Amino acid sequence: MEEKKIVGVRFKSVGKVYYFSTNVPLKKLDAVIVETARGLELGEVVTDMKELSEFNLDMELKPIIRIATKEDLEKEKVNEANALDALAVCKKVVKKHKLDMNLIHCEYTHDASKVIFMYTSEERVDFRELLKELASIFRCRIELRQIGPRDKAKLVGGLGTCGLPLCCSSFLGEFDGVSINMAKNQMLAINIEKISGACGRLMCCLKYEDEAYSEAKKHFPKIGSRVIYNDHTYKVLGTNILNKQIKIEDNGNILFVDLSEIKQVKPKQ
Repeated sequence: MEEKKIVGVRFKSVGKVYYFSTNVPLKKLDAVIVETARGLELGEVVTDMKELSEFNLDMELKPIIRIATKEDLEKEKVNEANALDALAVCKKVVKKHKLDMNLIHCEYTHDASKVIFMYTSEERVDFRELLKELASIFRCRIELRQIGPRDKAKLVGGLGTCGLPLCCSSFLGEFDGVSINMAKNQMLAINIEKISGACGRLMCCLKYEDEAYSEAKKHFPKIGSRVIYNDHTYKVLGTNILNKQIKIEDNGNILFVDLSEIKQVKPKQ
């Protein structure tokens, strides 16, 4: 029996990659039907096939059910159109029940056995009556999923302060952890408004250059340390990593010099 192989599948153009097993030859960009925790879904192959034996998996992967047919692709378009209508209906029902929730997105599973509504809310929402009414309208399983501001930005999209489409909605499959220390490491002014993205959280791009800054800073003296320049000892006041310069001072005499022109004073043992 032919050994199963593993392949990565993505369900949204910019989403997390999930892995499935298969015996069917597949290539990137192939549309496939798979079974997930939500039900049947249509996804796109985004990785090359690899031998399952290469991975030390402690759980069995779900299989690829089939390569998507023309009928599957047409059904997906119908589902997308129906989801737009369902979102409009749900907004009216939410307004009717006077619930404090902001509906963001709606999608059907491929077999239309389940409809998922995504929303944001500042508070906990009691949507028991809402669920009953929606179930009577759509006659399928209903899921109301609360999402955070970063997920909202990923779904809605938009432009960042750089003028380009948001990273999360254009190429970031998953969110990385971003901390204020990354801004400090890059010597950015800690102005929360300027270093926050459209979601109101710290910009994802703070992560991109953090490793490079951390590596470059290893070659710079610490602020407050002593260095030798032109046979005189100076105190380090600041650094400019991009220009490879440091700001030094001695008795009120402040200079900006290249990193290559100074000698670092070794601390006493």
